[in-house]
Amino acid sequence: MRRRERADRIREQLEALYGQPAIPLDHTDPFTLLVAVLLSAQTTDKKVNQITPELFRRAPTPAAMAALTVEEIRELIREVGLAPQKAKALKRTGELLVEVHGSVVPQTFEELEALPGVGHKTASVVMCQAFGFPAFPVDTHIHRLATRWRLTSGKNVETTEADLKRLFPIESWNRLHLQILYFGR
Repeated sequence: MRRRERADRIREQLEALYGQPAIPLDHTDPFTLLVAVLLSAQTTDKKVNQITPELFRRAPTPAAMAALTVEEIRELIREVGLAPQKAKALKRTGELLVEVHGSVVPQTFEELEALPGVGHKTASVVMCQAFGFPAFPVDTHIHRLATRWRLTSGKNVETTEADLKRLFPIESWNRLHLQILYFGR
């Protein structure tokens, strides 16, 4: 079976299994989604969802996040992996959102990726889930499955993202990345 035929079959099966999957990270707006995705690196979404209610109660806005000390943030997120680095990144991200972006989460990859702790995958999740911009975030689950399904060479996540974008219609990317994510779990 050719790669494109395999991709079409996989997409049909995932659509039947997961239809309209929910975003697995609890959030209320683009800022809280950005924070949750930033926290999710090296940690499960379940753990992020356990710790973010108190974090979001204390820091529901960029200004409130910037007003907390790094130590306060670290204490609130201590149960997630890389908490010391993430606490510093969250504090500085809150400051930059206030100082540079008027307390609004930017809607470009370049501006998002310029924020501390925000890489391409995090920016992609925010762009597609918060703003509806077509993106195909690739995490370890998606990379592993795309390689196993022979949809990509599996060299790296950048190659996997480019291969998946070529194989699947642009209007399916935002939903499909969640469907693959759920299947991979």
